[in-house]
Amino acid sequence: MSHEAISVFDMFKIGVGPSSSHTLGPWRAAQRFTASLEKKNILDAVVRIEILLYGSLAKTGIGHGTDVAVQLGLSGEDPVTFDVQSIDARMHDIKSMRKILLAGRHEIDFTPSDDIEFLYSESLPFHPNALTFLVELKNGETLAETFYSVGGGFVKKEGEETNTHAEIVLPFPINTNNDLLHWCRYTGMSIHEIVMENELALRTDAEIRSGVMDIWRVMQACIYRGCHTEGFLPGGLQVKRRAFNLNKKLLKGKVYTDYESWLKCIKEGGGQFNYILDWVSCFALAVNEENASFGRVVTAPTNGAAGVIPAVLSYYILFCDASTDDKIIQFLLTASEIGSIFKKGATISAAMGGCQAEIGVSSAMAAAALTESLGGTQRQAMMAAEIAMEHHLGMTCDPIGGLVQIPCIERNTMGAIKAITACQLALQSTPDFAKVSLDGVIKTMWDTALDMNSKYKETSDGGLAINVPLSLSEC
Repeated sequence: MSHEAISVFDMFKIGVGPSSSHTLGPWRAAQRFTASLEKKNILDAVVRIEILLYGSLAKTGIGHGTDVAVQLGLSGEDPVTFDVQSIDARMHDIKSMRKILLAGRHEIDFTPSDDIEFLYSESLPFHPNALTFLVELKNGETLAETFYSVGGGFVKKEGEETNTHAEIVLPFPINTNNDLLHWCRYTGMSIHEIVMENELALRTDAEIRSGVMDIWRVMQACIYRGCHTEGFLPGGLQVKRRAFNLNKKLLKGKVYTDYESWLKCIKEGGGQFNYILDWVSCFALAVNEENASFGRVVTAPTNGAAGVIPAVLSYYILFCDASTDDKIIQFLLTASEIGSIFKKGATISAAMGGCQAEIGVSSAMAAAALTESLGGTQRQAMMAAEIAMEHHLGMTCDPIGGLVQIPCIERNTMGAIKAITACQLALQSTPDFAKVSLDGVIKTMWDTALDMNSKYKETSDGGLAINVPLSLSEC
């Protein structure tokens, strides 16, 4: 059986909200398309471009910013570095001037309302998140390329292999939980040590450590920014941000000047159960309110579920005294491996599997990472991941107004709390007596995804999206 080599840096991507599959993926697809034109030496010959959005990308594309992402990707901007405060201005310029600068250097006529087509009733067979780029050249020839945004910011071009690092032979190839357990038993290594050895086949130790800490710093900044930004989320639902007021209420007037002094104030508040519970919720709310506002976030493993892992890792650091770089790196390495196993055995795309594929997977990742970090065995960590997912099975994705706000933001708080609960259950249990394996729950998740009605897969055609009578002014 072939194996797919997925790195921690594939599972955790720095990007822009609100959706990894509907924003980050199409952004990357647009970048890849212009790069393909440049490689063929035909970029300067393009006179017209049209983008076709299919299926879920069409149905929730406006609320998820798919049209915005495509335009920024075609313009040569990168989601890791682009100034998110400039998004509105850039969109205004393209719309008013009716021009777009392909790859940042070749200007053509472009009218977003005409040249981006939302095909609400059409879907391509490989994946619901599909988009096609059509170009016309000066000589009259046309060219088309189709991409699929398959979840978590992963993008597949039609006809290409899916393996992210196809040329790399890892020392410990892993497709399933059983594979991971085999290598742990064979070597005596913990999960994060196995992951580190595999990462060393791709880059140096210094690069790994620096890169993982960069990921954590973006998560930190996102939490802090979300806890200190008030107002309403964009999109027309008039959803009020809650992290700001919750942060203010919990701190009771304490004074701080930066992130580190803020953490100190939080720790001084004590260790009461409801106090800790409120902070975990606050951290998760903060991240996903930023995500809903086109802020900079880390896919973990998706944008819609981006708040779970930062919230649980913050809990580990603040309330379990684990603030060293080594412990943070170990946590994220373990989490990434669990996420990659879910991606290989099922999906991390809500358009394919519903919200169980996003919040459920992120909760399982966080549960396993926390369990191993708190001294649990490899099997207890895997048990925690299974428990977390088992209690997300069947969760639908039914975003109101096609926005990643209701019920998405609150679901991150629930996913984080479930992860901590799953960890505690696993630490107090003996895996020998467990009736359900992690591989078994992953298969069940995939079977459930295949059985799930398509209207509950990120289409806004069912569930809360049609049963909550809210007035939308912009969606």
